[in-house]
Amino acid sequence: MNIPDPIRAGSFGLAAREYESGRPSYPDEAVDWLLPDGQVRVLDLAAGTGKLTRQIAARGLEVVAVEPSEAMRNELDQALPGVRALAGSAEEIPVDDGSVDVVLVAQAWHWVDTRRAVREVARVLSPGGRLGLVWNVRDEREDWVAQLGAVMHRGVVEETNTTDPPVGPPFEPIERLDVEWTYNLNRQTLLDLVNSRSYIITLPDDQRAKLLDDVRELLDRHPALAGRAEIGMPYTTRCSRTQLT
Repeated sequence: MNIPDPIRAGSFGLAAREYESGRPSYPDEAVDWLLPDGQVRVLDLAAGTGKLTRQIAARGLEVVAVEPSEAMRNELDQALPGVRALAGSAEEIPVDDGSVDVVLVAQAWHWVDTRRAVREVARVLSPGGRLGLVWNVRDEREDWVAQLGAVMHRGVVEETNTTDPPVGPPFEPIERLDVEWTYNLNRQTLLDLVNSRSYIITLPDDQRAKLLDDVRELLDRHPALAGRAEIGMPYTTRCSRTQLT
């Protein structure tokens, strides 16, 4: 069972603009693997600003987004005015029993009370429905990315389990897929990406300002970054999918 830190879990609305600007979407290979074939009804749970929602909608599928933060929903509404975006959480999903065929959770399963969320996801899914979980994880085999991570995580311990996420009955088995890819961004977008992390959003102002100065210094001095208009951030997208039994 996972019990999230409520302060950090609720912090993203304070950086909704930075989240929309800086966070990447997901590689098509990952999205296609998470979605079953056919005209399925999809719930994007903890949808944020709609990074994954727009990829689902672009496939012509019926999609509803659920997101607890009003500021994040406002960003989603601006990007996808034709998609229904509801206030709600994984623990209290505001849709009817058996009303969707797939529930996808991007970059958020570690923020939910999994015991309650599993019951709710099972309730809203149709018989045999699918739960899909996905995270973008920076690939720190690249030296500058490892140095960036060291700056960002200074004094912060992250224990997100993206390779074996807790789910349990009535879902089984869990299948896994990793997709390696590169996210192209510029200097400001990278700073927005940094600013969108919960452990940075919740820092005192002076500590956050110092951390961002250190990121700028890394951008200026590292030979893989200095003077570059475009930066290629290597990612591994970690996907899990499981069926309602």
